[in-house]
Amino acid sequence: MKDYDQYDALGLAQLVRDKQVSPEELLEAAITRVEHANPAINAVVNRLYDHARNALRQGVPDGPFKGVPYLLKDLNALYKGAVTSNASRFFASNLADHDTEVVARLKRGGLCIFGKTNTPEFGLTVTSEPALFGPTRNPWDLDSMAGGSSGGAAAAVAAGMVPAAHATDGGGSIRIPASCCGLFGLKPTRGRNPAGPDRGEGWAGMSTEHAITRSVRDSAALLDITEGPDAGAPYFAPQPARPYLMEVGSTPGALRVALVVRTPDGQTVHPECERATRDAAKLMIELGHRVEETQLGGLPSEFGPAFRVVIGGNIRAAVELYSQKIGKKPSPEEFEKITWMFFESGAKVSASDYAQAVIAIHRTGRQVARWFDNYDVILSPTLAELPAKIGLLDMNTDDPETYRQHVSRYTAFTAPYNASGNPAVTVPLHWTANGIPVGVQLGGRYGDEATLLRVSAQLEQARPWFNRRPPAIARS
Repeated sequence: MKDYDQYDALGLAQLVRDKQVSPEELLEAAITRVEHANPAINAVVNRLYDHARNALRQGVPDGPFKGVPYLLKDLNALYKGAVTSNASRFFASNLADHDTEVVARLKRGGLCIFGKTNTPEFGLTVTSEPALFGPTRNPWDLDSMAGGSSGGAAAAVAAGMVPAAHATDGGGSIRIPASCCGLFGLKPTRGRNPAGPDRGEGWAGMSTEHAITRSVRDSAALLDITEGPDAGAPYFAPQPARPYLMEVGSTPGALRVALVVRTPDGQTVHPECERATRDAAKLMIELGHRVEETQLGGLPSEFGPAFRVVIGGNIRAAVELYSQKIGKKPSPEEFEKITWMFFESGAKVSASDYAQAVIAIHRTGRQVARWFDNYDVILSPTLAELPAKIGLLDMNTDDPETYRQHVSRYTAFTAPYNASGNPAVTVPLHWTANGIPVGVQLGGRYGDEATLLRVSAQLEQARPWFNRRPPAIARS
């Protein structure tokens, strides 16, 4: 299939239903593209080709994505019979004996899972350069990061391996790499997608799963097959009024849009990031929306430290649980320095410290939610900087404070929506003169993915990006 990457996932599924191509042919086309592009970008770190071929022999569910090849992020998403390493040497033999609920729903939707994508260790940073697998490179600039923590997913989609890939987001990990690689990325509302069956939430509710896609409609249709509570869910998002795919192409009406070009604490951003955002604002005005430039209130100073307490506690728990399972004690030589720092910090805080951190995050989330008292959508840069060069954000650093400042800069616009649970998207509307993608972020009200999908599809139609391809990776 020489034109494989000219279709989105729904388009490929339609070819299967029309019997123009078989699922087996799609899988082999995807495998060919992985083998062609992966040596340059290192997006796929676990090849599950035989798993996928066996699954196809057993029959393909007649879902909306029937027979479409798909990649899972190698973080928390369990696929029975495959390793989920979390990009950690300590977890390198962590073989799953069951599917997590989102994975089971993806399979029932017809997707053919044939590999896992790169991520930083435990998804802890904004670039995907783990010691276990090495760095994932941005297909638009091989010297730059593809973003994180879903960097492998974004690089795989940008390089044409798949039209969509599984991703997660605990502080921007869908939106950051989607912005770096010129793609669409939706972080759903807290509780929209299930976290079961092994846990009720990730990072005290800040983390969620979904996808990075080339088209808006693929993101909507993927959400349709995964959304909704699973058995025993501790909480879940409000039920959508109708399938999300129906929102794509529906008019969003004249939205009240807040234009924000400074970080919540008032810092300026890279000129290209501001240029991209102001240009998007002009486009939205042309489309009939009411745009007002404003400055968001600063986030509480307690948010950053509270975020780190929650992460440290969760890393400590995950490592100790796995340590008990395999009967082996963890040692610092098996982890990157930043990970081990979080692991050690998880033993130094009390139960009260953890509870107070969650309270601080909830306080931050309530402040973010009030940003929408007067606006339907908040338009901002996705990132305050262009993609960093490979090696700048090394988790084996001996200077954790400088490292933390860099990471905070890249999550300034994304992390607030993880605290509040609000949905947010990054839309690829701008490229620099040097061909580097620059995303813009749209934040929405809690539970209102529908509005974000409507306006994103409107922007996609007004300024199409589907056929933009990175020159760094020649098509096979």
